[in-house]
Amino acid sequence: MLLKETREKLIPTLKTFFGFDSFREQQQEIIESVLLKKDNVVIMPTGGGKSICFQLPALLFEGVTLVISPLIALMKDQVDGLNANGISADFYNSSQENFEQEEVFEKIFKKELKLLYVAPESLSLLQHILTEEHISCIAIDEAHCISSWGHDFRPSYQQLGFLKNQLPNTPIIALTATADKATRKDITQQLNIPEARQFVASFDRKNIELEVRPGNDRFSQILKFIKSKPTEAGIIYCLSRKSTEQLASKLKQNGIKAASYHAGLNFEERTKTQEDFIYDRLTVICATIAFGMGIDKSNVRWIIHYNMPKNIEGYYQEIGRCGRDGLKANALLFYSYSDVIQLRKFATGASNEDVQIAKLERMKQFSEATTCRRKILLSYFGELLAENCGNCDVCKNPPHFFDGTIIAQKALSVIARLKESEAIGTVIDVLRGAQNATIIDKQYHTLKSHGIGKDISWRDWQQYIIQLINQGYCEIAFHKNNALRLTSFSKKVLFENEVVNLTRPKAYEEQVQIQKKATIKITKKLQKDSLFERLRKLRQEIALAENIPAYLVFSDASLKEMERARPMCESDFLDISGVGQRKLEVYGEDFITEIVAFSNEKIEKRKKNDTHKITYQLYKEGFTIDEISEKRNLKPTTIFSHLAKLYTDGKEVDMYSFVTKEEVEKVRIAKDELESPQALKPYFEYFNAEIDYFKIRLALTMIAKEG
Repeated sequence: MLLKETREKLIPTLKTFFGFDSFREQQQEIIESVLLKKDNVVIMPTGGGKSICFQLPALLFEGVTLVISPLIALMKDQVDGLNANGISADFYNSSQENFEQEEVFEKIFKKELKLLYVAPESLSLLQHILTEEHISCIAIDEAHCISSWGHDFRPSYQQLGFLKNQLPNTPIIALTATADKATRKDITQQLNIPEARQFVASFDRKNIELEVRPGNDRFSQILKFIKSKPTEAGIIYCLSRKSTEQLASKLKQNGIKAASYHAGLNFEERTKTQEDFIYDRLTVICATIAFGMGIDKSNVRWIIHYNMPKNIEGYYQEIGRCGRDGLKANALLFYSYSDVIQLRKFATGASNEDVQIAKLERMKQFSEATTCRRKILLSYFGELLAENCGNCDVCKNPPHFFDGTIIAQKALSVIARLKESEAIGTVIDVLRGAQNATIIDKQYHTLKSHGIGKDISWRDWQQYIIQLINQGYCEIAFHKNNALRLTSFSKKVLFENEVVNLTRPKAYEEQVQIQKKATIKITKKLQKDSLFERLRKLRQEIALAENIPAYLVFSDASLKEMERARPMCESDFLDISGVGQRKLEVYGEDFITEIVAFSNEKIEKRKKNDTHKITYQLYKEGFTIDEISEKRNLKPTTIFSHLAKLYTDGKEVDMYSFVTKEEVEKVRIAKDELESPQALKPYFEYFNAEIDYFKIRLALTMIAKEG
């Protein structure tokens, strides 16, 4: 059990260095497990707070927490974020000068460093510090890379098993946003941590709106989408390097600040593009899937997949790079069968070809789904969602369903009688009463359920079973020859007569023809003088002055909370989520000053509006201009200006009781002859002072309102 004094430090440390008042789901339990020097495997969605699970313990350990991360180019982003929070962190890689590497070691020996980021390939250069004297904890980020079952397998990660042998008493925490059951098991085996506690947080990112569209005329759809969000940053993922370059070029021709990113660019070009995006000098990145891994940029508001991803793990991880701050975000996927064909070619000949093809098929099923897309995503990772999400295109434009309970019962019954050991093809063959070699050899033709679904075509059965998988009534065990298995939801259908809603299968061409034309909600134009925009501008000025990304100053979510709460003193400012002690000391005065100034301006504006209302009330009660002027201790000219504004705003004011029709006509003629001057003096001189200023003002107001 964790010592009481250590546990009491957790929340104060969280607030001081990270600006949060409480932990998210499972974070505290994971942190306590790490501090007890237990091994842990943490599966938590992007933006779910994985990093704090090892960064906070690092502050309480005496030595260094070694963080193994897959991409050298992205470590600087992680380290900059920690340093901005007042945490001593650095990275070590082969691109550094010798003196820079020596400085890192010096800080370790002096116990001045809390976190050290390193790529797995560089571990061999750190042997002299890989001792329990120096290393207090090892965090392995993007841990799915260790498994050939995973979607982003890297051989260099498979060498990490030596760490537990060399540092048996040092806790290892392996973290990733995406890992199915097979991958999680492989992670523990490869890292030699079979007893590791496994924490699987909810995969549900409710703030991300999911949408799939047919891949027709993609560019015009993308352009319209981006132009509806002019101040928002986003990433477009493409299958090929050529596509990223062509798309970025076309976007630039249409006035979008865009650039391409892929492995064919040299290191300097990739680094510049990445930094331009992080520092908000670019709005859009057109990239292959390598871009974005490990980037903590919290204000990415949307992700577009120009092509269908090769598996659900990759898709989920990539869409997770938007909306990390918890605010509304969009994930748009374009789907076409040509993408499926291309991805099948990529998978052909791979060492795990069967697994890749099966996962591609699952991604295809997600793209063609007629049921809640979030249900499909969550069920893939073993998390069952009882209700539809209401925040995907299927939920917002639901298809027509029919009662498919009997169809579901037949399919699930056959899966059960096959002892959950056969893939979808064999299940359908049994349902349809096939007499092929596999069925005869395995004696499946003797099963009671053989042929119970022969009235439904093979293709339709395939679509119905896909819908059952998508709704969580059964699942594919990829590591067991893609066998279909029952879930906890299956029993409700088989034994409790739970109603299952299905849709009639349609050919892909038919789906494209009948699908409603996609619509894009045009977001309201941002108010130029909203407090959020003022704070965003201040944040950008500070970021430029300090040469750091704007989101490292404060996230959009923190700015939104400041706009809502209007903190005007240090104690209130510290209550804002994302404001820690260091950020209060460094940025607090500037932001509080801006909030106070904005609030005072609004008060003055409100007073101005109120003064017009008082004048109007007195006018409606029948008081003359002179009487109103005396009562309000204001000049008559001011009262007339109030009435002019009230008239413009649509209030009932009899303007002809102050100025005649003839005078209005004279002012109209003068306006044309003088070519509409802004000031009143040219009019006054034009009339040789025979028409008063206040009458000229009122006449111009009437003319303007008439158009």
